[in-house]
Amino acid sequence: MTDLPPLSIALILGSGPTAPRLQNWPKPANVSLVAINNAWRVRADWDYLIHAGDFPATRMPDRLGPGQRVHSHESYVPAQNSYGGFVYGGGTMAFTAGYWALAVLKPDILAYYACDMTYCGNVTHFYGAGTADPLRPDVTLQSLEAKSIRLMALAALQGCACINLSTEPSSRLSFPRVGLSELGKQTPEVRIDADAVEAALREEARLGYLIEDGEYWRHTDRFDACALSSLDDLWLSACSTPELEKRFA
Repeated sequence: MTDLPPLSIALILGSGPTAPRLQNWPKPANVSLVAINNAWRVRADWDYLIHAGDFPATRMPDRLGPGQRVHSHESYVPAQNSYGGFVYGGGTMAFTAGYWALAVLKPDILAYYACDMTYCGNVTHFYGAGTADPLRPDVTLQSLEAKSIRLMALAALQGCACINLSTEPSSRLSFPRVGLSELGKQTPEVRIDADAVEAALREEARLGYLIEDGEYWRHTDRFDACALSSLDDLWLSACSTPELEKRFA
């Protein structure tokens, strides 16, 4: 009897205050480390850097190591469009990096670390205080919980499990929690309501809010915030996780 190959894992590394805890973690060969914006500074062996279009050139790495690749809007806009676009997926890099990884890397597990998006206290990022995308007024970010449920549901449709490796007491991600030491050893079972997912996708198609160039903020007069809030409710009904139950208890 032959052993099964290890699960392929895309690990999205954000800039939350806990990010430096990953500095000395022994990265397995089956893990692709995807750093968002400044998170490439946490450790030298990242595989992909995905950064916002307005990320300053002065904060980019001076040189790339073997196999390292840098991606920006030229790559992530078509990737996110293949999953419905930014209005439905959420206009912040944490979700954009996830959809990019689903489209390009096609992992068995999509894991997040230091992407809790809670922004508590004076130190909101590992390098100090930073600008927090989800805290700005944005019609696409009315419910981060709903947006993470959507990502988890669409990932499940292609056989990928979403997990949160965070040890923080709270997180805006709705993914099940898994300890870093258990990464790849367990994939929590999450029940997703296929009828609710289908209803949400039908509503997205009816609204027709796909913006091909990704610059949705130039078209906000087209979007009905109430309709998008109701859409979020549909996605929230598609799945229940311990993280959601704790947050809304």
